[in-house]
Amino acid sequence: MRRVFLLGLLLPLLAAACGRGTPDIQLATPSSHLGEIPFGEVVTFEVPLKNSGTAELIIEAVSTSCGCTTAEVQPEVLAPGAEARLTVTFDSGAHGPDATGEVTRQVFIRSNDPDEPEIEFRFTAVILPASP
Repeated sequence: MRRVFLLGLLLPLLAAACGRGTPDIQLATPSSHLGEIPFGEVVTFEVPLKNSGTAELIIEAVSTSCGCTTAEVQPEVLAPGAEARLTVTFDSGAHGPDATGEVTRQVFIRSNDPDEPEIEFRFTAVILPASP
């Protein structure tokens, strides 16, 4: 009886000690407003990203909502507590001189975070008309 009692106490502790933990992806900010951008200007900016979890975070894919935007996360593998950078490049002239005014674009980051397998970063900008 005593063995069963001790085993009942030790098994959960052993399982917790051997557990792998979970990764937890966190963006410093979920969105950004770039302000006014002259038509044709290419803007590159960075957003900090962190693994707040207790296991290795693996960035599996990064995609964007439009061909005018590219993005990447470096490094792609983050230890618990480690930080990375999401680097986004937006080409305000990609859609031609008639595409002016406010635009919104998204960046999608897929990872092995079990609670949020895909997160979204959103940015807006106001594209000014091309100079004559």
